[in-house]
Amino acid sequence: MIDSDPNGPYRYPVSDIKDQDEAPRGIMPSQTVGPYVHIGLTMPGAENLLDDEADTTGGAAADAVEVTFSVTDGAGHRVKDAMIELWQADGDGIYPSPYDERSDEDSATGWNPQLGAGIGRGFVDDEGEVTFRTRRPGAAPVAVGDSGIEAPHLKVAVFARGIVERLYTRAYFPAADGADGADSAALAADPVLAVVPEDRRGLLVLTQEGESSYRMDIVLQHDDATAETPFFRV
Repeated sequence: MIDSDPNGPYRYPVSDIKDQDEAPRGIMPSQTVGPYVHIGLTMPGAENLLDDEADTTGGAAADAVEVTFSVTDGAGHRVKDAMIELWQADGDGIYPSPYDERSDEDSATGWNPQLGAGIGRGFVDDEGEVTFRTRRPGAAPVAVGDSGIEAPHLKVAVFARGIVERLYTRAYFPAADGADGADSAALAADPVLAVVPEDRRGLLVLTQEGESSYRMDIVLQHDDATAETPFFRV
């Protein structure tokens, strides 16, 4: 109902704030995406986490990888309006963030500046897939607690129409062991992967398709619950 009386009971009060930068800020409630989610939420090229303009000799470009994601619904159909968001550590397992006390200028270089260091975001295409270009992260200390190492992985958030709260999961890189077998040991000891039933842990490990290309097929729902991608409460 629209009230023509400026002081009527159905009118919103007039705000004294004249500049949007002066408005109070806080955490907004989560909501489903769409129908105009593609407008302004991300920008072209945000699927490339690397800064191609930077001097990456021996750095980001040297260990660049491509990771493709697809999202499938309970009917077995590709979700074609999904958005995937990534956050990851650098090759030394350092998160380029003030929340990681090990972070320094070196860990913040070589990243695409559009969304911030170590962050990527992209919508799936007409085939229901999106491919990110990034670097393989290193193993990182557990963020909470005194000990433990998390195996190299990407933190993944899934947004789509009908999903009120984003879904959180992980994409672990398969072991690329040298003589020390460090990658296999890290996967076996990862404390987050350990909370997933053993027969479903493989669903969170990327499939290697080429020397530097990987993929993960995210399944939102399935008749066989053990085939659904595990998600985490954050």
